[in-house]
Amino acid sequence: MAAEKLAVTRATFDEVILPVYAPAQFVPVKGKGSRIWDQEGKEYVDFSGGIAVTALGHCHPALVDALKTQGETLWHTSNVFTNEPALRLASKLIAATFAERVFFANSGAEANEAAFKLARYYATQRHSPFKSKIIAFHNAFHGRTLFTVSVGGQPKYSDGFGPKPADIVHVPFNDLAAVKAVIDDHTCAIVVEPIQGEGGVMPATPEFMQGLRQLCDEHNALLVLDEVQSGMGRSGKLFAYEHYGVKPDIVTTAKALGGGFPVSAMLTTNEIASVMAPGVHGTTYGGNPLACAVAEAALDIINTPEVLDGVAQRRQLFVDALQALDAKLDLFSDIRGMGLLIGAALKPQHAGKARDILNAAAAEGVMVLVAGTDVMRFAPSLVIDPADITEGMKRFAAAVEKVLG
Repeated sequence: MAAEKLAVTRATFDEVILPVYAPAQFVPVKGKGSRIWDQEGKEYVDFSGGIAVTALGHCHPALVDALKTQGETLWHTSNVFTNEPALRLASKLIAATFAERVFFANSGAEANEAAFKLARYYATQRHSPFKSKIIAFHNAFHGRTLFTVSVGGQPKYSDGFGPKPADIVHVPFNDLAAVKAVIDDHTCAIVVEPIQGEGGVMPATPEFMQGLRQLCDEHNALLVLDEVQSGMGRSGKLFAYEHYGVKPDIVTTAKALGGGFPVSAMLTTNEIASVMAPGVHGTTYGGNPLACAVAEAALDIINTPEVLDGVAQRRQLFVDALQALDAKLDLFSDIRGMGLLIGAALKPQHAGKARDILNAAAAEGVMVLVAGTDVMRFAPSLVIDPADITEGMKRFAAAVEKVLG
């Protein structure tokens, strides 16, 4: 006999969950494509994509099928053994990128943790035990472990947890001169998001990204790209680094990799991977068959011309709607980002209103994101129906008028 389902509401959250989130007052219970329904049956257009995670929308048939099929076959073996879905997914990621070796984990933070550990370990093994400096950027976000949150350039997330890992230097994003001023022969890596997500949806300039590659080459440092948010088709290419004409040394990916199923990967070269050996790093769940089967199905769909070429067309629909809203209400100082990672920065007279607009949007039936206090962020499904974009932006416009009208 099946166990009886416990009745829960939004109020239950305040009683049972650690108070590190402030979720919306409605509770989503069902999703299909780019629509979501809450406990009351109210329908929403989803422009948030679970923060750039549900890249193929909710409950995509191919992902559901992969989950069901693998769920009835083999869930978990541990890394004492390997498994077919992990080997297939790794092979496909290598075929589609610069990479020659893959490490699987469960979250973006874990992929970044592995990348930062690898960068330091490679430097100590190949160069010097003192080559440990990591250069990162103000307003960057790389995860919530103590190491990744320390490399991230937002002290509000890392302060208060005791001593931080040492030898991490932060400089302004898109400022090559600032990097030149701090890079030296003790630098093991430069860590950068091609598009700063949490930091306001700020893309790196081509000159900056190419300059970082050159500086890394000059100082025997590794260029580590955090593509947790910008990867998996979000930019209109499988990975955003492809827009810049640079070859990274390490790339991390998560979020959309599993289309909503927790999985992440760190990609690197044979040379860099060669310093690792059994026992140097690991994870219990990383590369489990269930996650890798779903991720393989997602990759097979995302890495196609139809999906990748469709990103630019969908972006234009968002930009057109945002520009029309701006023309009417004098709202945005900048509409930026790349592909379907879009940031709309509020003008100074509307400073601090991003969260109010997000809440009003939810009331109107559209789910959006913020990136800080002054930037509206959109990260919808890469295959969102154009009709959903039109409807969602209509609801978003109504919300904005209520807040600022």
